[in-house]
Amino acid sequence: MVKIKESPHLAPDGSINLEAWLQYTTARRVKQDMALIRHACVLSQLTGEDRPSLTGVSRLQQGLTMAEILLDLDLDKESIAAALVYNSVRYGELSFDDVREHLGDAVTKLVKGTIQMDAIGALPNLNEENHSQLENTRKMLLAMVEDMRVVIIKLAERTSIMRFLGALDDTTAKQIARETMDIYAPLANRLGIGQIKWELEDRSLRFLDSKAYNEIASALHERRIDRDNYINQVVEQLKISLTEAGLHNFEVTGRAKHIYSIYRKIQRKKLSFDQLFDLNAARILVETIEDCYKALSIVHGLWTPIQKEFDDYIATPKPNGYRSIHTAVIGPNNKNIEVQIRTLSMHQESEHGVAAHWRYKEGGQQKASYEAKIAWLRQVLAWQKETVKTGEMLDPSHTTFMDDRVYVFTPTGEIVEMPQGATPLDFAYYIHSEVGHRCRGAKVNGTIVPVTYTLNTGEQVEILTTREPSPSRDWLNSQLGYLKTARAKAKVHHWFKLQDYDRNLTEGQAFLDKELHRLGINSIDSEKIAGRLHFKNSKDMLAALGCGDLRLAQVLGAVQIQIDQTKKEQEAIAPTIPLKAPSKNIGSGVSVAGVGDLLSHPARCCKPVPGEPIMGFITKGRGVAIHRKDCSNLLNLTTTHQGRLIEIDWGLNARAYPVDVFIEAIDRPGIIRDVTILLANEKVNITALTTTTNSTENMAYITLTIEVPDLGSLSKIFDKIKHLPNVVSTRRQSVNS
Repeated sequence: MVKIKESPHLAPDGSINLEAWLQYTTARRVKQDMALIRHACVLSQLTGEDRPSLTGVSRLQQGLTMAEILLDLDLDKESIAAALVYNSVRYGELSFDDVREHLGDAVTKLVKGTIQMDAIGALPNLNEENHSQLENTRKMLLAMVEDMRVVIIKLAERTSIMRFLGALDDTTAKQIARETMDIYAPLANRLGIGQIKWELEDRSLRFLDSKAYNEIASALHERRIDRDNYINQVVEQLKISLTEAGLHNFEVTGRAKHIYSIYRKIQRKKLSFDQLFDLNAARILVETIEDCYKALSIVHGLWTPIQKEFDDYIATPKPNGYRSIHTAVIGPNNKNIEVQIRTLSMHQESEHGVAAHWRYKEGGQQKASYEAKIAWLRQVLAWQKETVKTGEMLDPSHTTFMDDRVYVFTPTGEIVEMPQGATPLDFAYYIHSEVGHRCRGAKVNGTIVPVTYTLNTGEQVEILTTREPSPSRDWLNSQLGYLKTARAKAKVHHWFKLQDYDRNLTEGQAFLDKELHRLGINSIDSEKIAGRLHFKNSKDMLAALGCGDLRLAQVLGAVQIQIDQTKKEQEAIAPTIPLKAPSKNIGSGVSVAGVGDLLSHPARCCKPVPGEPIMGFITKGRGVAIHRKDCSNLLNLTTTHQGRLIEIDWGLNARAYPVDVFIEAIDRPGIIRDVTILLANEKVNITALTTTTNSTENMAYITLTIEVPDLGSLSKIFDKIKHLPNVVSTRRQSVNS
C-alpha cells in the first residue's frame, strides 16, 4: 500500500502555506538553488492560486505537489521550477515568453517538452488489447523529448493527478487510471523509478478494480500489527547476525508489499492471499557487492532457503538497470520471508532510477558517467512486455535507437511509427496504398506543407487526396526526395507496372514467341509453366517477362522441365511396339525399347536436341532414325509406315547432337571468322558450314551444323551470336521450315 507523507504546504485549515513549503525545500537544497525555486513559486502563486486544475485543486497546489515529488527524486532546480509553473503555462495564464523572461531558457525548454507530451491524453482506444498503439505511444513519449527530465516531470504530473483522482466522476477517473496503468506506470518502470511506479500502479488499481483493491488493502490492514511485530523481530535478528559476521555500515529494514504487486501475483499464479510467501519482507543495504553475497550466505545460514525463489539481478540486471539479490526463506515460526540484498547505490537507483542521476553536488556538476547513461537510456528504451523475470540487460550496440524513428499522429489520433526522414507521402502509403496513389498534398499540424517535407515526432499529419489515383514517376527519383521508405517506393513501382500491364503483356508474348521460334519449339503449355514459376496465370507471367521482372532463362528452364515431364508421361502410355525389359542404351546415347543392338541417328529433317520429345522410326538398313515428335514427316506418315514407329528416349550417356543453325547478317569481312571463334570459345563443335551472299542487299547467309547437349545451351549460343557485329538474326533451321 502506498504511503504518501503529509504535504508541507498545506495548513491545518487546508489553505496553502507557501513559506512553510519554501522552508521545507530550503532544508533540502543548497542556497544557490533557492533563488530560482522561490521565483517560480511566486510566479505560480500569482497565476494559479485561485484557478482549478483538472482534478479541482488549485494549479498552485498541483504544481507544489509535482515539485515535492521531484524533490524526493533529487532533481535539479530547473526541473523543480518547471514543475511549479507547468500548470499555469498549460492552462494559458503564462506564455513561454513569460517563463523565459522570468526563469530562463532552461526552464522554458523543460516546460515546452512536458506540454508537448500532453498530446498523449487525446489518444483514443488505448487499452490492453491494442498492444501496437500502446507500444508506439510509449516509444513516442521518449522519442519526442530532447531531455529525459521532461519525462520525469510528466510522471510527477501524472502522480499528482492520481493523488486527487477521487474528485472526478467515475468514468473519467477510470479512463485516466487505465491510461496511467498502460502508459505511465510502465514508463516509470523502464526508467527504474520504483517509488513512482508503485504509487501509480496502486492508485490505478483502486479505480480499475476497486473490489480487489479493497479486499487486499483490508487484509493487509488487519494483519499489519502482527506483521510489523514479526518483521521487527526478523530485522533485529538480521542486524545481530550481520554484526557478528563483521559487516559494518549496513541497514536492515522491513517493508510492506505493494497492493498491485500482490494483485498481479494472485492473478498470475492463481493463489489466494494466504498462499503468498512474500508479504513479510526485509531489505539489507550494504556497502559493496562483496558484502551483498556475504549477507546472502548469512541469511541462508539463518533460515532455510525456498527453492526456485532466488534471483540474482546483480549478476544479471533487469533491462531498466535494476540490480539486487532476491531470495526467500522459511523464517521464524515457519513463516515465509522475502529478503532483498543490495548496495546503497543500487538502492538509490532502484528507488529513483534515472532521476537519481540528476542530483547535483555542491559544485553544481553532474556525474559524467551518469550523463552517458541518460543518453543511452533515451535511445534504447525499447518497449517489451513487462515480465516478472527477464534476461540480460540490453546492450546499446544491439538495440535499435529511437533516434532512427519518428512518431506522428493520424487525424484520428493514432500513432504511426516511421523511419527517420519519412515524408508525408511515405505516411500516405503507410496508411493505405490508395491514399498514397491519390495523394496531392498534406497538412502538418493544420498547415499545408510540401509532400517532400520531413516529418518530426509529435506532429499530426493529414493527407489531401484527389478522386483518381495518379502517382508521378518523379516519386521514384531518389534525388527529388518524395519518398524515403522502400515500402512506399515498392507500392508506386507496382502501380506503374499495373498501368502498363497490357503493353508488358504484349511485349512479353512477342519476346517468348520469338525465342521459341528461334529454338524450333512449336508449342508449350503456358498455364503450367506460369504455375511452375508461381504466377496466377500465363498473362501475369508474360507481363512480368515484358517488364523485366522475369528473366527469359527462367521461362526456358520451366519449358525444359515441361518437355521432360511430357516425355515421361508419354513413356507411361503403351508403345506402338511391345516393350522388352530392360531397355538398352545404344551408342548414340538414345535408349531404344523393343529393339536391341540397332544403330541410331538424328533425322536430317528435324534434327532433334536432347530435352525435346522424340520418336524412333525403323529405317531399312540405317537403324533407327530419331525424329522430334512434332516432325511433319512423322505426322504425315501413311498407315503402313506407322507400324515402324518405336518409343525411344534420350539415354543417360547423351552428349551432343547436331542442330542446323541459320544466321542472317550484313556482309562484312571477318563475319565467318567471328562466328567460328565464338563457337570455338564455347567449346561447340562445328560439323558443317556453308555461306551465301546477296551483293545487291549486301547480306550474308550462314548455315551451320553444330553439336549441342540441350535447349539451354542452344539458346545461350544464339544469344551470343546475335550480339556479334552486323548479325541481324539467328534461328534454328530444319527441312520442315
